Amino acid sequence: MSENSGILPDTAIKNLVSDGAISSQSPLDVDQIQPASIDLRLGSTAYRLRASFLPGPDRSVSETLQAPLVMHQIDLSQGAVLETGCIYLVPLLEALHLPANIDARANPKSSTGRIDVFTRVICDHSGSFDLIKKGYRGPLYIEICPRTFSILVREGDRLAQLRLRCLAEAENPARDTQTVSISLPRTGLAGYRAKRHSGVLDLSKIAGHDHLDFWEPLTTKNGHLILDPDEFYILASKEDIRIPPDMAAEMAPIATDIGEFRVHYAGFFDPGFGAGDASSKAVLEIRGRDVPFLLGDGQSIARLVFEPMQSKPATLYGSNTSHYQGQGLKLSKLFR
Repeated sequence: MSENSGILPDTAIKNLVSDGAISSQSPLDVDQIQPASIDLRLGSTAYRLRASFLPGPDRSVSETLQAPLVMHQIDLSQGAVLETGCIYLVPLLEALHLPANIDARANPKSSTGRIDVFTRVICDHSGSFDLIKKGYRGPLYIEICPRTFSILVREGDRLAQLRLRCLAEAENPARDTQTVSISLPRTGLAGYRAKRHSGVLDLSKIAGHDHLDFWEPLTTKNGHLILDPDEFYILASKEDIRIPPDMAAEMAPIATDIGEFRVHYAGFFDPGFGAGDASSKAVLEIRGRDVPFLLGDGQSIARLVFEPMQSKPATLYGSNTSHYQGQGLKLSKLFR
């Protein structure tokens, strides 16, 4: 593999699969490799946990999955409901045998974040969520916590994605950023607030759920919206987002000391997002925290952090079927 630093494109990810650096218990799905990431699939068993955890440097995840932390096991092979407010850990079908110069970072997929399902990937001997160190060899697991909607999942469902990076030793390149502000129009639809105590979301049913059964459409008063504590919102950016073909991007907090709300669970943007005539907004998943908080139209709320690709991907975002290319204010692909 080339030693050029940067986010690995689809062609390099396919090479890692061919070389055995990425392995799987079953053949990859034909659309599993994205322009700058690979989707991760659920295995056949979910563990219901009493609490979240990290194994730390001296333990594997499997060594930690014991009573009393594990309450019971759930068979996902025929489908099972993961309930709101509960924590689950699922071994993934994919495992890693990374080269010494490749690390990885995981993130929820867009459709996962937009239904308020909190996920984090962990690996053996790790003290961090979603971060896989260079040269890691071992299994991957995903922690799943539905926050608002209970979900029906099956073995093979894809809730998270993995972005791999080649970085030369001691290299720490500067990253360009773009501020993202909120769009709260004075007239018309401004966003959605999730309804609590809704039905179960079946992750296999694309456009299979009436959005009004799960979401309350919102308007604003003079371009302002008050976030209620512990409620979940879908809003959109004021800016059009365009990711060049030789770059990838990730959404990050604009400041860690704001504290009143959490922005954007699913933060990866692939090369080609918003390209050409497909003007695209960033959809922002927002959860209020301890106190009501007033948002105003145009208020800075997050930032895009750009990182160069190792090389341009063979297939850009939107070249094939992409549910969110050209999006405005858009709910998950599960809704109609």
